[in-house]
Amino acid sequence: MELTDLPPDKLYFSIGEVADMFGINTSNLRYWEKEFDIINPRKNRKGNRMYSKQDIESVRLLYHLTKEKGYTIDGARNVLESRRSEAEKTADVSARLRRIRAELIELRSRL
Repeated sequence: MELTDLPPDKLYFSIGEVADMFGINTSNLRYWEKEFDIINPRKNRKGNRMYSKQDIESVRLLYHLTKEKGYTIDGARNVLESRRSEAEKTADVSARLRRIRAELIELRSRL
C-alpha cells in the first residue's frame, strides 16, 4: 500500500477502510494508536476515527515493522526512535517490490 494507491480526491478514510487496506483488525489500529503517537486520526462528532493520508502512511510503516519485519511493539518503537528514516526507506522498497510482484503475477496469468 502506497499513498499513490489512494483516491486523490478523498481526504479521510474510516478505520474499517484502513484496516481493509492492510488486512488487519480495527482493534489492531486502535492499539497502535494508543502505543504510537505517529498515528493520530481525527474523530468526528460521533467519535468515529477518520484517518488522513499521513496517518495511513504511519500505519503502513508500523505494519511493515511489526507484520513484515516481525518487530515487537517495543522493538518497533526503538526503530522509530533511532532509525526512522532507514525504516521508512525499507518500507517504501518493500511496498514497491510487492507491487512489482503483483504485476508480474498478473502478466504471467495472461500468458
